[in-house]
Amino acid sequence: MGSVCKDEREEVIQAWYMDDSNDDQRLPHHKEPKEFVSLDKLAEIGVLSWRLDADNYETDEELKKIRDSRGYSYMDFCEVCPEKLPNYEEKIKSFFEEHLHTDEEIRYIVAGSGYFDVRDQNEAWIRVWLKKGGMIVLPAGIYHRFTLDTNNYIKAMRLFVGDPVWTPFNRPHDHLPARKEYVEAFVHKKGAVETTVA
Repeated sequence: MGSVCKDEREEVIQAWYMDDSNDDQRLPHHKEPKEFVSLDKLAEIGVLSWRLDADNYETDEELKKIRDSRGYSYMDFCEVCPEKLPNYEEKIKSFFEEHLHTDEEIRYIVAGSGYFDVRDQNEAWIRVWLKKGGMIVLPAGIYHRFTLDTNNYIKAMRLFVGDPVWTPFNRPHDHLPARKEYVEAFVHKKGAVETTVA
């Protein structure tokens, strides 16, 4: 049963280690040879993923379950493309700056596609390609960035617990409690030393 779910997700979410070339950020940036990353490995660094029915998001019981269980009370949509986003070039550059948030970042792709890049435990970039029907949760405190792919279009549902706060903290912001908690939970994994943040 588990492997069926995994295969379904991989039709709309794929991940791989990135090369370090400076070519167009919207290209796939595969290593040679390609080095794919499983969705289970993404879960080990706190990145959760689902495959949902993007054509019926208004009535999707699975989405409702996820929202209820994780407390996602706020929802809106964001379209990223040259025609719909004011200051498009500037915005795309800012989305691609490495940053973190002090809350989860939840994105459910209802049309188009794009890349979310995240750092693994060893600071290597993993490119996560999200297509229509894919939903991911980036944990608070993970360094990441976003770019469109060469299709130049994505429409995403943004979900949030309570009032939305979209503040990005560009790297380095290692002193933030959210970053310290992320490192403790997913990078060091041990959690042996209990520290309190005043």
